[in-house]
Amino acid sequence: MENWENIDAVQRVQDYIAEHMGDPITLYMLSRAAGYSPWHTSRMFKEYTGKTPLEYIRLLRLSRAAVELWDEKKRVIDVALDFAFNSHEGFTRAFSDQFGMTPRLYRQKTPMIPLFMPNSIRTRYLYMMKGAIKMKEKANPHTVFVQVVDRPARKLILKRGVKADNYFDYCGEVGCDIWGELCSIKQALYEPIGMWLPENLRKPGTAEYAQGVEVPLDYAAETPEGYEIIELPPCMVMVFQGPPFKDENFEEAITDLWQLMKTYNPELYGFQWADRDGPRFQLAPMGERGYIEARPVRRVGECSES
Repeated sequence: MENWENIDAVQRVQDYIAEHMGDPITLYMLSRAAGYSPWHTSRMFKEYTGKTPLEYIRLLRLSRAAVELWDEKKRVIDVALDFAFNSHEGFTRAFSDQFGMTPRLYRQKTPMIPLFMPNSIRTRYLYMMKGAIKMKEKANPHTVFVQVVDRPARKLILKRGVKADNYFDYCGEVGCDIWGELCSIKQALYEPIGMWLPENLRKPGTAEYAQGVEVPLDYAAETPEGYEIIELPPCMVMVFQGPPFKDENFEEAITDLWQLMKTYNPELYGFQWADRDGPRFQLAPMGERGYIEARPVRRVGECSES
C-alpha cells in the first residue's frame, strides 16, 4: 500500500522545483517544501523518482534549456543564466555531457534528444493505483466541447508497440521515456499524441496503440533507431474536449468522454467517421484543460466508412 504522505511530500518538492527553475535551489529549501529533514527528503525523493533532487533539477533545467535554444534570437549565455547556470562554459559542459553535443550544435541541427519530461508523482501513482482505463457506462457525462479541425498532409514520426491497445500496456512494452524524445522535435506541427492506428496504418506484428508526433511533409531529419516516418493525407478530425478535472478524477474524465464518443452521431452535424483517413488520437491528459481526444471525419457523402 502506497504511503500517500510521502507521495504528497515528493509532489511538493516537484512543485517547488518547477516554480523555481531559474533560481538557486538547495536541499535545505527542498526539505522545507517537503516538511522533512534534508536527508529524509533526499532519500524519499530518490525512492519515488529514481533520481536525487540534484540530478532531477539538473536534467530538468537542461531539458527546458534545450527547448529555449529553439529560439535563435536568444543568446546561449542568456539561456544558461535563465536556468541558473553561472557561466557559458559550465552550461556547455553540462549540456554536452547530457546530450552529446554543444548547445550551439544542437541549435543548428535540433536532432531528437531524450528530454527529461517528468510526470507529477502524485498523478503517476494515481494511474498505477487504478491501472489501465477501460470503458465504463455512465448515464450522465459532463458537458464536452466539440469542434472539427483540418489537418494538412503531413508526416507522422511514431514508435510502434507490439500488442498494446492502451497507454499502460504500451509503456510496459516500449517504455514511457519516448515522450521526451517526441517533445524535442522542433519542427513538430502539434504536441505529441498517443494514438490508435487503423488497420491500413498498422504493420503485421505491431500494436494498435502507438505514440508519435506530426511534422511537415518536407521534414527530412534523420529518424532515430526504433522510430519510423509515414505520410498522412490531409483530413478532418472531430476533436472532443472534456471539462477540467482534478488529478484523482482522471479516470472519470476519460471514461465520460469515451462514453460520449461511443454514442455521438456526427451525421447530425453533416459528418461521418472516416477512420481510415488517420489515427484516432489522445493528447496528454491535463486536468486544467480537460481530457482531449480526436477521431477522423469526412463530410456526409464523401466516404462510406462507419
